[in-house]
Amino acid sequence: MSTFRRISDVSCQWPSRPIGLIELIGGSYISIKPEVTYKRLITGFLQRNFAVHSWAYIPNFDHQLQANYAWKQFRQSRKILEKRIGLKPISIKLGHSLGCKLHLLAPDGGRNSDGLVAISFNNFRADKSIPLLKKMSQKLNFQTEFSPSPSETLNLIREHYEQVNNLLIKFKNDNLDQNDLLLKSLKERPSDKSKIILLDGNHLTPISIGIREKLLKSKFQSSLKYEKIDLVVDQVTNWKI
Repeated sequence: MSTFRRISDVSCQWPSRPIGLIELIGGSYISIKPEVTYKRLITGFLQRNFAVHSWAYIPNFDHQLQANYAWKQFRQSRKILEKRIGLKPISIKLGHSLGCKLHLLAPDGGRNSDGLVAISFNNFRADKSIPLLKKMSQKLNFQTEFSPSPSETLNLIREHYEQVNNLLIKFKNDNLDQNDLLLKSLKERPSDKSKIILLDGNHLTPISIGIREKLLKSKFQSSLKYEKIDLVVDQVTNWKI
């Protein structure tokens, strides 16, 4: 049994005596209600006695600003949890797709956590992430790019990101994953301990099955999906930081 509480834009789900904390930022346009879209993933962490704080957002072009907002709200929520349970739990930042980038851009450089798990890191240009944008920009003669841009993001990681404990998870059938590029940037920093693992699945594996999918898929297919999500949870909770 877990307690649910909303603090600003953070959905907080707390077991009675958590041994750790997961701070989750999900992917673009699927994180308006992360407690719903990542329900199976969150449930897995709760069952293993981890508290979960998931940040709700609608993406915009200023990723640095959103990273700052998320970090401030996570910090506020963590303080309330620590006061409630009377201790400071192990904390892991967990990002999926764009969520990885937002965690990596946090103003603390990753110092105020015990590690980061980056699932299916995604750092594409705006015109690739938003298909109609390229046509519109050409037609209206304007240029729009995320801030920071993909190349600027990797430079910031190399120069300002300080967390050495990073677990990168990529899936075998994920053509949107850019964790190899992320790992290369992380490894250029001194004393880095980052590692990457490959699991069965695709870019949408961490997301819970929706009603439409439940109607179209068999129980066997749903079970396989859940097994992949549970494997992700095991990898994160058994990670030796």
